Amino acid sequence: MSRIALSRRALLAAGAALPLVACGGEQAAPATDALSPAELIFSILSAEGQASAGPLWQPLLDDMAAAIGVPVKPFFGSNYTILVQAMESAQTHVAWFSAKPAIEAIDRAKGEVVARIVDPEGRDSYQSTLIVKAGSGITLDDVLACGKRHDFGIGDAQSTSGTLAPMTFLFNPRSVVPADCFRTVRSANHQANAFGVASGVLDVATSNTVNTVFLKRQNPQIAAQIEEIWTSPPIPESGIVVREDLEPALKEKIRGFFLGYGQGTGAEADRQKAVLAGLNYSAFRAADDSYLDPVREMVADQKLQEARAKGDQAAATAAEADLNALRAKREVQP
Repeated sequence: MSRIALSRRALLAAGAALPLVACGGEQAAPATDALSPAELIFSILSAEGQASAGPLWQPLLDDMAAAIGVPVKPFFGSNYTILVQAMESAQTHVAWFSAKPAIEAIDRAKGEVVARIVDPEGRDSYQSTLIVKAGSGITLDDVLACGKRHDFGIGDAQSTSGTLAPMTFLFNPRSVVPADCFRTVRSANHQANAFGVASGVLDVATSNTVNTVFLKRQNPQIAAQIEEIWTSPPIPESGIVVREDLEPALKEKIRGFFLGYGQGTGAEADRQKAVLAGLNYSAFRAADDSYLDPVREMVADQKLQEARAKGDQAAATAAEADLNALRAKREVQP
């Protein structure tokens, strides 16, 4: 059986081959576009890689399958662009996304937020960081002095904490362009950049506070060789995104599963809490896409800076209008 329901076109074509209903010659009710897959595909991108992240996620996916009555299979991609494209083409149906790719999925891939993540301390935000090798003596002022003296590791182009946040909060306000500032610039995930700094291949790199937790847990020797020289303001935590055209009852089962997972008391709740602790979570909180507005502001600011650098007045005007609208929305919210 196909992983997704037949398309509307296929259903209509199949219907055309059937005889008319005897009573009055009426045709069957028109088909819907809702997806009702025989197997849900859940996409994950983890800085730790599939080998490390797979065992952490699998118990939750097994519990999800039991709760919603549909098998759930993980899908690991090498970057966020691949994962957004997979959801856009309905190769995946549910995803764990950080904020910026979640926005991409909403805008391009029929994505809908059903929950956001809460960490063990009850926070629903985290921070981007800049890391250097412990004892290197490299300071933030050294980094911002540029002069093509350092080898720099930046994140995936779609990474909220690996690229967007350091550009928005650190580099753009100081008119620092990484390609012009550093000797070399390499794009990779957080784990690869952390190992690059620890081994001396990179002098400085972006990371985040979540990756720091996993490094200390899984690679304490690597973590001991790294120190942070900058942290960003809080960034909205990752969220769970589903395709909005999933069959409504199935979508609500998925939403209910996440919002109830690891809550309450008793042996089963304690087991689920242990699964969440392995992911460095404590709960999933109800959310819609408005929780991503602070990151939308960051995206609009980045687009504005890029348009100004290119001298593209039309693009700059559009980005500035988006930025002002988002700021106005924030100012009127309670």
